[in-house]
Amino acid sequence: MVLFEKFTLANGMRVIVHEDHYTPMAVLNILYDVGARDEQEDKTGFAHLFEHLMFGGSKNAPNFDEPLQRAGGESNAFTSNDITNYYDILPSYNIETAFWLESDRMSALNINSASLEVQRKVVSEEFKEHYLNQPYGDVWHKLSSLAFKVHPYKWPTIGLDLSHIEQAKLQDVSNFFQNYYNPANAILVLGGNITVPQAKELTEKWFGKIPAGKKAEKNFPKEPAQKEKRKLEVQAEVPLNAFFKTWHMGTRDSRNFYVMDIVSDILSEGSSSRLYQSLVKTKKLFSDIDASVTGSFDEGLFMVEGRLLDNVTMEQAEAAIQEELEAIKSTPVQAYELQKVKNKVESTHTFAEVNLLSRVTHLAYFELLGDANRINSEINNFLSVTEEEIMQESKKILTEDNSSVIYYYSKNKQS
Repeated sequence: MVLFEKFTLANGMRVIVHEDHYTPMAVLNILYDVGARDEQEDKTGFAHLFEHLMFGGSKNAPNFDEPLQRAGGESNAFTSNDITNYYDILPSYNIETAFWLESDRMSALNINSASLEVQRKVVSEEFKEHYLNQPYGDVWHKLSSLAFKVHPYKWPTIGLDLSHIEQAKLQDVSNFFQNYYNPANAILVLGGNITVPQAKELTEKWFGKIPAGKKAEKNFPKEPAQKEKRKLEVQAEVPLNAFFKTWHMGTRDSRNFYVMDIVSDILSEGSSSRLYQSLVKTKKLFSDIDASVTGSFDEGLFMVEGRLLDNVTMEQAEAAIQEELEAIKSTPVQAYELQKVKNKVESTHTFAEVNLLSRVTHLAYFELLGDANRINSEINNFLSVTEEEIMQESKKILTEDNSSVIYYYSKNKQS
């Protein structure tokens, strides 16, 4: 059981405090309710750009990392389609350093031509290294735009096109910051060797006077139901032919998410999973294969991907995968197989919550989803999945008309 207390500052910033006096450390985590889906289609990659800009210094802390490191701390951040999250870990007796740094960059971030140019180059190089020059690096660009035609999930977190960051104007970047990086759009979670009264005092001292700003509106266009299969063939300098197929599924808050996440584990979690046993070990069609769900706040994707062995055609590979999907749609999962997967899910969940940072970030995440206390009940949503639900949801989701597929050919091994 993860215990915590919540309060809200006058400027609208939600604060959660999780005391853990078994550790000498403390974590200050700020989740901003902004991700790639909040961007304009002609100005993408801004949420990820700010993941870098936020470390570029602020009015009273021109170097973010240096004072944190002097206090024995470290920091990092991550961005997704839905959120941007920043965290600082340091000895609890130095926690005020994190309050100072985080409040200063929320209220007075250095957004100028020099800082933008530095981070523009960093992000541009990351885009080239990981998405343009890496084998299969452009898959999510192609899959996103193939599967989504209306919703902003049609571009990945890094951005739709490199030119959007290369040509980003200072005023556009500044406007993005003003719209989303404010107390009304933030959730602060403090965890570790700190008390609630101490947290209230420090939070009010450092964040209480920052103007509230506006809560971000979430009026995203709803993706129309897909009514026919979409297919794309790609040729590139990659080592092996690869297969990628997605299906539209429910939101992170839907029952469908929990069921299909369990389905993905039945299919591909570990060497005893169905896809590995059948298509890698027995039929020897793939060198590796995986099934997963995106877990997006809005309607997301169920995905199967794999690298083909030589002399296996895309059609053979897809037919073999389809055979396994038909089996899970038509025949109830045996009790022992479902229990095995649930045991793995439960152990992963339990071990994750041993880690203080994991607890803190999950509290912020579930608070944004509606209730931080879900951290204590979320596992039950997975453990209650039934054999009948697996068949029902799989039949509904895993249809050809609901699918998008990419045949990704190696120029040297096309089959």
